[in-house]
Amino acid sequence: MRSLLAVADAGTITDAAVDIHVSQSALSRRLQQLEADLGATLVVRDRHGIELTDIGRLTVEQGRHIVDRYDQLRRSIVENLGLQRGEVRVGGGATVASFLLPAAIADFQSRYPGIVFYVKEAGSHEIAADVSAGRLDLGVITLPVSARDLDISELFTDEIVLAGRSDHALAKKRATVRDLDGQTLVGFEEGTAIRQIIDRSLLSAGVRVEVVMELRSIPSILKMVETTGSLAFVSKLSLAAEPGVTAIPVRGLSISRTLGLARRFGAPLSVAADAFSSLLPGVCAQMVS
Repeated sequence: MRSLLAVADAGTITDAAVDIHVSQSALSRRLQQLEADLGATLVVRDRHGIELTDIGRLTVEQGRHIVDRYDQLRRSIVENLGLQRGEVRVGGGATVASFLLPAAIADFQSRYPGIVFYVKEAGSHEIAADVSAGRLDLGVITLPVSARDLDISELFTDEIVLAGRSDHALAKKRATVRDLDGQTLVGFEEGTAIRQIIDRSLLSAGVRVEVVMELRSIPSILKMVETTGSLAFVSKLSLAAEPGVTAIPVRGLSISRTLGLARRFGAPLSVAADAFSSLLPGVCAQMVS
């Protein structure tokens, strides 16, 4: 196609061959191959040079667009392979979307500013389903998750702590698990993975609490703790975001969860998504250290 465009622009095969640095015979063969592939005569030769047929003029017109799109494709491939451009689709729960991913994305984009991120916040089961279906490249989920079509690797252990205001009665004493009986809590939405872990841990400890409000957003939960004086169980990672709320140690109670990185089994990641997945463990290690 480039040879045809060169001939159309030069007006003669001789001049076109000089312009694209090939022999006249090689250029003639290229034109013959293109005509054979398209099944139509594109040029006719006369004593003044060449003349495009009607199909030849149509082919030149469309061919310029084809060559431009092909060149654009090659540039995009080079940019993606070099992490100059690209997209990463990643998802996770409230803690992940609010505290882990912002730090990881900021670190990654400081090195590769041309990479665009699409971030989804949802429960672990929904995120796992999106990764399985190919709607997300990566998902940070609470383990365990049973899914045959996911390749999951452990990222880090997330410590869940009791959060309250510094003037809360439990913050002024060496609280024990018995002191939690009858306390009012701001909780995560019922059915979420983190809520299930917290509920099971309290049940195992024989503690009964009253959940007076359910929220998905961790900043909202912490703000409610600060303003209402209630307690909440949240990731230790989140406490730095709300200076008016502190972690309250509780003797006899330890709650944690394992977060893992999920990708679709057997499906290759884009260069950008693969590079981001390699960065995540290091960011996690820094945040929990």
